[in-house]
Amino acid sequence: MRKIGIIMNGVTGRMGTNQHLVRSIAEIIKQGGVKAGDTVIMPEPVLTGRSEEKLRACVEKAGIPLPVSTDLDAMLARPEYEIFFDASGTQYRGPFIDRAVAAGKAIYCEKPTATNLAEALRIAEVAERAGVKNGVVADKLWLPGIVKFRKLRDDGFFGRILSVRGEFGYWVFTGENADQPAQRPSWNYRSEDGGGIMIDMFCHWRYLLDNLFGGVKRVSAIGTTHLPVRIGEDGKPYQCTADDAAFGTFELNGGVICQLNSSWCVRVRRDDLVTFQVDGTEGSAVFGLRRCWYQSRAGTPRPVWNPDIEQPVNFFDNWKEVPDDPAGYENAFKIQWEMFLRHVVLGEPFRWSLREAAKGVQLAELGLQSWREGRWLDVGAL
Repeated sequence: MRKIGIIMNGVTGRMGTNQHLVRSIAEIIKQGGVKAGDTVIMPEPVLTGRSEEKLRACVEKAGIPLPVSTDLDAMLARPEYEIFFDASGTQYRGPFIDRAVAAGKAIYCEKPTATNLAEALRIAEVAERAGVKNGVVADKLWLPGIVKFRKLRDDGFFGRILSVRGEFGYWVFTGENADQPAQRPSWNYRSEDGGGIMIDMFCHWRYLLDNLFGGVKRVSAIGTTHLPVRIGEDGKPYQCTADDAAFGTFELNGGVICQLNSSWCVRVRRDDLVTFQVDGTEGSAVFGLRRCWYQSRAGTPRPVWNPDIEQPVNFFDNWKEVPDDPAGYENAFKIQWEMFLRHVVLGEPFRWSLREAAKGVQLAELGLQSWREGRWLDVGAL
């Protein structure tokens, strides 16, 4: 068995606790490690952060005994901890990574890696110069709905893909009504604290577009702050300085056109919190987080525009659903964690590096610039 220590920093937030600790690392430990040929990789994490009380609450939720520490430097000095994982706030990520790289640790972290491209590239270059293995979370690539879409794509179902339309978001309550508390922390709505939906979601859109449809060539975007005042954790109103909705159009290499809308101010009437429609010459698909429907050219109805009568075609009837894999689906975060562990221990390829993550920050920065200047912008190579 190959044991490998992991410093898990800043996992006291919802995503860090639930996805990275409870459903990924704790599950890997409970299943007996990651089997890789004749090797079994067993993670041995320590949780680090500012509040010992919060860290111990995370341990209790994970359901397994784990050490905790409020002294990050002491943990970085210990050679058995070979990986540093960071899920803290975006603005704190660079300094944490600098310290971990200086200690010779492999780096794995949440996205975005920074709030601006210059810092994202600097972080990547620090890791590259030091020669440490590094990676960034790109979890949505392993969601069941996207796995099903990829099967259709790889089977050639679509013919030539023409366009992609995506809708993401839901209504995040302002906290102004006592019976409807906010579901997201207040920093998400303050640009000075690294908030904003464009910096958040365009980083996701970049790795999805690059990996599913082709590299991004140009972008045009507009954002807005629909709700200028929300209620903070202290019960007091605060001014929202970050965008809470963003609407982007992307031209990809090869000519595919994508329209992706993101909003914390939208009420959901669709199949999931995020849905994509992909249209091709031979067929189309609609997919969300877990399900995927498809319609072939032969199964496409022939509607006639006539506003004087009820529409005779039920447009939901001509779609078929991609069946689930009988083996089921692993948690997307856990899948990528296992890949990164194999990358560090066995040297297996892992393409989602800090430099790849900088591409997401680049797209967000260009989206914000496009909004300010009201024009299309080219996306250069990094």
